[in-house]
Amino acid sequence: MRPQSTRVTRFSTRKLRNRYRSNSLLRSRKSSCDEYGGREEPRETDVSQSENQVGRSIYNLRKRPSSESGITAHPNSKKHRIRKCASSSSSQHIEGHAVGGRYLTEDLPDEVLLKIFSYLLEFDLCRVAQVCHRFKEIANDSELWKTLYQDLFEYDLPLLHPEPKVFNFVQLKECALENPWKESFQQLYRGYHVRPGFDELYQPKGKKLKSRNMMCFDTIEQAYNYVDAEEIENPMLFVHTGIYQEEFLLIDTNVAIIGAAPGTVYDHVLIERESGSTVVFVEGAKDAYLGYMTLKFSPDITSSVPHHKHYALEVSETCSPTIDHCRIKSTSVVGAAVCVSGSGADPHIRHCLIKDCENVGLYVTDYAQGTYEDNEISGNALAGIWVKNHSNPIMRRNHIHHGRDVGIFTFDNGLGYFEHCDIHNNRIAGFEVKAGANPTVVRCEIHHGQTGGIYVHENGRGQFIENKIHSNNFAGVWITSNSDPTIRKNEIYNGHQGGVYIFGEGRGLVEHNNIYGNALAGIQIRTNSNPIVRHNKIHHGQHGGIYVHEKGQGLIEENEVYSNTLAGVWITTGSTPVLRRNRIHSGKQVGVYFYDNGHGVLEDNDIFNHLYSGVQIRTGSNPLIRKNKIWGGQNGGILVYNGGLGMIENNEIFDNAMAGVWIKTDSNPVLRHNKIHDGRDGGICIFNGGKGILEENDIFRNAQAGVLISTQSHPTLRRNRIFDGLAAGVEITNNATANLDGNKIFNNKFGGLCLASGVNPVLKDVAHATQQRETLYV
Repeated sequence: MRPQSTRVTRFSTRKLRNRYRSNSLLRSRKSSCDEYGGREEPRETDVSQSENQVGRSIYNLRKRPSSESGITAHPNSKKHRIRKCASSSSSQHIEGHAVGGRYLTEDLPDEVLLKIFSYLLEFDLCRVAQVCHRFKEIANDSELWKTLYQDLFEYDLPLLHPEPKVFNFVQLKECALENPWKESFQQLYRGYHVRPGFDELYQPKGKKLKSRNMMCFDTIEQAYNYVDAEEIENPMLFVHTGIYQEEFLLIDTNVAIIGAAPGTVYDHVLIERESGSTVVFVEGAKDAYLGYMTLKFSPDITSSVPHHKHYALEVSETCSPTIDHCRIKSTSVVGAAVCVSGSGADPHIRHCLIKDCENVGLYVTDYAQGTYEDNEISGNALAGIWVKNHSNPIMRRNHIHHGRDVGIFTFDNGLGYFEHCDIHNNRIAGFEVKAGANPTVVRCEIHHGQTGGIYVHENGRGQFIENKIHSNNFAGVWITSNSDPTIRKNEIYNGHQGGVYIFGEGRGLVEHNNIYGNALAGIQIRTNSNPIVRHNKIHHGQHGGIYVHEKGQGLIEENEVYSNTLAGVWITTGSTPVLRRNRIHSGKQVGVYFYDNGHGVLEDNDIFNHLYSGVQIRTGSNPLIRKNKIWGGQNGGILVYNGGLGMIENNEIFDNAMAGVWIKTDSNPVLRHNKIHDGRDGGICIFNGGKGILEENDIFRNAQAGVLISTQSHPTLRRNRIFDGLAAGVEITNNATANLDGNKIFNNKFGGLCLASGVNPVLKDVAHATQQRETLYV
C-alpha cells in the first residue's frame, strides 16, 4: 500500500527573519485559481515592517488586513486587487504560507485533527500523513487504525503475517511495534474478502474509490475462482463471519484462506458439507494456508451415497499445505475428521482442535508424512490418531485426551515421531502399537489411561524414550505376542497395577527406566516372554520389584531393585530368567524368591539388607546361584525349604542376622565354593529333614556353629574348611546324621565336631577331618 505523495513547501518564521535581515525581496508562490480567484501571480512585496508585525498578521485570523499590516501596494494595480481578494478570505497569505493553513498544521488542537482524520479511509490517511510531521504523528494514531482495521477485518487483535504461511495474533502489551494495527493492515491489505452483503464496504463508489482498493465476494468459491483465473500470486482470502455450506473447495494453488471474525475466530466462521469432503488439498497446493475457521463434515444419514472416504479435511499426495487454528469435526461414523494420505502428502497442521468426532480424529496413511504441532485431539469415538501403512508423521506438543478408544494407534507398519505430547484419560491405552508398527515416542506424558499406558502387541516395535508414564489403571507398558519395543529412560510410576507387563512371548529392551510406586510388580514377565531388562531402578513398589512367572524368561542385568513391599525379584512356575550384576536391596521381605519350580540363573548380584532372607528357594525350584554377594538379611542369607533345590556356588554370604544358609524340610541344594562368614548366627543350618551337598566351602568367623545339622537331616559335607568360629565347627543333634568327607575343621571356639548322643555320622578321612580336638556330647 503506497499512497500518492503530496509535496508541501513551508517557510518558517526563522527563514522570514533571515530574509528580512538581508533586505532581500520575497516572492510569493503561485496560488491556485480556487484559492485566489485567478491565475495571475501576486507582485513582489517590499517587506519593511518589523518581525513582530509580521508575526501578528500571521496569527490574527479574524482581523482583516489593513494598512497597519505592513503590506503596501499600489491601489490601482491588478496585483493589488488580487491581494484584496485574498485578504478578504478566511486565510491570509504571507510569504508563500496561508495563515489558515498554518493554523491547521500547527495550532489546531490534536483532538480536532484526530476527529477529522477519523473520517478518512486508509489511502487518504496515508496521504495526509505526508503533509507535515505533526500530521504524520496524528495520522499514525493507533485508535484511528484500529477502527479502520476492525471495520474491515473484524479481529479483536492485530493479526500479523511476518512470513509465508504464518498468521499470528499479537497481544498489544507484548508487541514491540509502534502501531501493530497499521502494520497488520499493511500486511493483509492485498487480500480478497468473502463477506456476503458487504461489497459496498470493500468496494466503495465515486470519490471514495481512490481511498480504498479491495474486492469482496459472497462465496468462497467465487473468491477462489477469481484469484485462480487471474493467476494472482499467493493470494489471501479472508472469510468473514458466517456459515458456508456445500461449497466445493478443491485447493490446488498456493492460496491462503483465513477466517475473519471477532472473539474466537473459528467459533464464527464455519464451512460445512454433507455430500463430500469439506476441504480437499491436492497437488499444486504446496504452500497453501487454511486458518482460523471451523471445518465440519456432516453426512446426510438418509442418503444412499457411501461416505466412508469423505472427511472434514483431506490432504492428498504431493502437497504440503498449512492448517492452522482450525476446529475440525466429523459426525460420520466411518472414516475420520482429518485424512492425510499418499506419498508426498506433507501438511503442517498446528493449533487445531479435533474434538467429539464419531470416528477417528486424525488419520495418516499410505506413506504420508506431515508435521502436527500443538493440536488438541479429544473426545473422539475411536482413536484420536491413526498412523498406518508406512506413514511417518512428526507430532509435537499435541494434547490427546478423553478419547472413547485408544489415544494414538500405530499399526500395519506405521511409523512416526511423537514428542512432548500429553496423552491421558483415554478409555483404552494411551498409545497402541501393532502389526509391525515402529514409532518413536520421546518425552511424552502418558497417564490416567482407563486401561493402560502403552500397549505393544502382534509384532509391534517402537522406541519409547524419556516419557512419563503414570497413574494408569492397568500396566504402564504392556508388551505381548512377539513384540519387541525399546523402553528407555522413562519414568513409570504410580500405576494402579504394574509398571511394565511383558507376556505372551513378548520381548523388548527395557533399560535405564525409573519404575516406582506401582500397585503391583514394577516389571512382570510371563508366558515364555524373553525381554532384556537392564540399568533400571525399580523401587518403592506396593508389591514386588520384578515378577517372573508362568515360564517367563529374560535377561535381567545391572538393575537396582530396592525398597519394595514384597520380594525384590519373584521367580516362579517354570520360569528361567538370568539375573546378572543387579543390586537388590532394602526390601521389606525377600531379596530374590524362587518358588513353585522357579529356575534360572542368579549371578554376580549384590543382594543385601532385606527384612527377610536375601534369597529363598522352595517347592521344586532349582536355580543356579553363583558369584553373588548376599549380606545383611534379617532372616539369613539363603533359605532353601519345602523341597527346594538349587546349585549355590562361588557366592560370598556374610553379615546376616541369622544363618548364612538355611536348608530345611526335605530340601536338597548343592553348595560349592562359597565363602560363608561373619554371620551374626551360624554359618549353615540344616534341620527338619534337610539334605544337600556342601563341598569345598569356606565357613568361618560365624557367631554360632559353622554347620548345624539337626532334626533328622542328612546332608553330605565334602572338603569344606570350617574355622575361626565362635562356637563349634560342625554340630550334629536331634537324630540327625551326615556324611563327612575330607573337611578341615579348625580354630573353632567350642571344638571341631560336636555330636549329640545317638548321633552317628558317616566319617571318612577322620584324621584329616579333625585336625583340631573333637568334643563329643554323650
